[in-house]
Amino acid sequence: MTPTTLADFLLPDGFGRPRMHAVLGEGWVVAEAGRYAWDVMSQRRDRRHTPYAHRAPARWDEPVLLVPGFMAGDGSLALMRRTLQQQGVRTYRSHIRSNVGCTIDVAAQMEMRLESVAQRRGSKVRIVGHSLGGMLARGVAARRPDLVSGLVTLGSPMLAPGAHHVSLCASVAMLVRLSRAGFGGLMSEDCVAGACARQSFDDGRLSLAPSVDFTALYSKRDGIVDWRACIDPGAKAVEVRASHIGMAVDPRVIAVVTEALRPVPSLVEVDRGEIA
Repeated sequence: MTPTTLADFLLPDGFGRPRMHAVLGEGWVVAEAGRYAWDVMSQRRDRRHTPYAHRAPARWDEPVLLVPGFMAGDGSLALMRRTLQQQGVRTYRSHIRSNVGCTIDVAAQMEMRLESVAQRRGSKVRIVGHSLGGMLARGVAARRPDLVSGLVTLGSPMLAPGAHHVSLCASVAMLVRLSRAGFGGLMSEDCVAGACARQSFDDGRLSLAPSVDFTALYSKRDGIVDWRACIDPGAKAVEVRASHIGMAVDPRVIAVVTEALRPVPSLVEVDRGEIA
């Protein structure tokens, strides 16, 4: 077995890797980031004509934890975090500097972070996870419905984690080689072809409690993962038009995320009297 070999169960029948040239479509992220910048300028103009007393939005009851994708850190979701905060959402970073570690360890770190945020805010937490971050978040949400009230995934191939572009295969292989060379804190061969991979995959397919609402965003323009693998049968699937990377910065996608994060009245189990 070579470091580049993924376990067969990570790429089930019916799914496939995006074509070689598909990754070129990720260049749309430049336009998507530009769209965000334009929106920011427009909002600033509007704020000049808005009375100061009406500028501050009402605070949301439930906090939101944002989890970055593969090889990314919290900074990759900074623009989304900024927009959510402007809407009155209390957002929290995952404290992941670069999502390149053992998936089980990262999930455990996320779970501890959720416990900390839930204790601090006195309520359950909603999670937004991009790509790999969404897959790991789904597993944690399934195990800990006492901590999680809602989940939004962005381009997360939960049904087939191995259905990704060959460029990612090369990145995974590099991490495995570095791990075998003695560099700690990185994905090992076990994380892509052994018991660790199996546990992470199985965790990501566990049934969610009825109290956890779940929205999965996918894009047919995704040049990194097979968009079909992002449509979890237990989620409300929503199609967006964005590149894989651009899902984190396109204001149109962020607007969909914001709407998906709004609590479903029948599922809210928050004691408002405990919220500071």
